[in-house]
Amino acid sequence: MEVPEASVVRVRIAPSPTGFAHLGTASTALYNVVFARQRQGTFALRIDDTDVERNRPEYEQLIYEALQWLGLDWDEGPDKGGPYAPYRQSERIDLYKQHAVKLLAEGKAYKCYCTPEELETERRQAQAEKRPYKYSRRCLIDPPKDRTEFTVRFKVPGGEIKFTDMIRGEMTFDAGLIGDFILVKSDGFPT
Repeated sequence: MEVPEASVVRVRIAPSPTGFAHLGTASTALYNVVFARQRQGTFALRIDDTDVERNRPEYEQLIYEALQWLGLDWDEGPDKGGPYAPYRQSERIDLYKQHAVKLLAEGKAYKCYCTPEELETERRQAQAEKRPYKYSRRCLIDPPKDRTEFTVRFKVPGGEIKFTDMIRGEMTFDAGLIGDFILVKSDGFPT
């Protein structure tokens, strides 16, 4: 399948600076660089530094060094800038909060007050019943009145999701199989 000439190719990798650079980052970067270069596109490096407990500056530096060692150069990134800066997720928090507030106001997301222990109980119940785990939506149906700490979950609509994949062609998925995933963690950082 040919990409229309009017299409602008812009791809990225978004490694987390929480440990050593690994093969997954390298292979994704390689595929994206080749894809972008073949189509006169742009390859961006975004640092996904939303895990504030485990982020380390030395791991971010190792990401740069590993990509450079592999000969993979990026067009945009925290160290180079670009038209879609900033390129560290932690520097875009206000933007993510604005969108989360909008989704909440539109009823497309909701606050989830479940504790990790409650969610683990749900997971174990699903496992005992030999079914895939999917969040129960209990905070959407009956949110607790006595809790203040929450995550923001996307309210996955029912029905089918249809799209055309460039490699596999027409694809259809039952949206009911997808659980309401977390958009914003309880610490205010996006997932």
